[in-house]
Amino acid sequence: LAHRLDRETSGVLLLAKSRRALVRMHAHMREGTMDKRYVTLVAGTWHNARQHVKAPLHKYVTAQGERRVNVDAEGQAAHTVFNRLEGVQRGDQAYTLLEAELHTGRTHQIRVHLAHLGVPIVGDDKYGDFELNRALARQGVKRLFLHARRLGFKHPLDGKAVKLESPLPDDMRRFCEENFGNVGR
Repeated sequence: LAHRLDRETSGVLLLAKSRRALVRMHAHMREGTMDKRYVTLVAGTWHNARQHVKAPLHKYVTAQGERRVNVDAEGQAAHTVFNRLEGVQRGDQAYTLLEAELHTGRTHQIRVHLAHLGVPIVGDDKYGDFELNRALARQGVKRLFLHARRLGFKHPLDGKAVKLESPLPDDMRRFCEENFGNVGR
C-alpha cells in the first residue's frame, strides 16, 4: 500500500507494483508533493472559505485496547487545509460539506482535527456526535462521511503527472444531491 485509508473511509487507494515505486511514493508523501483531497460532511457550521489547521496529533491506546488519537502539544505535527464547499441548515442541525487537503498523513488526522474544532464528521463512530449519528442512520447515512476524492502526484518511475479521482459513493452522492444540489459530485 502506497496510500492507505482508514477502514471506514471510501475512495482512492494507491498500490505500488514494485518496492522501488513504493519507496518513491513514500518520498513524495514525506516531501509534501502529493496532492491528497478528501470530501467530508461535518455536523455544524463552517464559516471560513479556507482554513489551515495545524494541530499536533498524539496516538494512544485506550484501556479497552482501542487505538485513538487526540490533539496534544507533544504529538506529531499535522497540517490540514479545509475548503468550505457548501452549508445547509436542516431544522435545528447545520451541516457543512468540506474539502480537506492533507499536507501530512497522520492517523485519523481529518477526523481528529474536525472533532477538536467542534464540528465532527457525520457518521464518525470514534470522535463524532453519537446521538446525531443514530438519528442520521435512520435516514440512510449509516457510515463515516469521509471520501478520498483525489490523489495527484508525479509517477514514481517516469515523473509524469498523475491524477486519480473517485466519485462519491451512491449513498454520499444521494445525501449531497438532496441537501446541496450538485456540489458533492
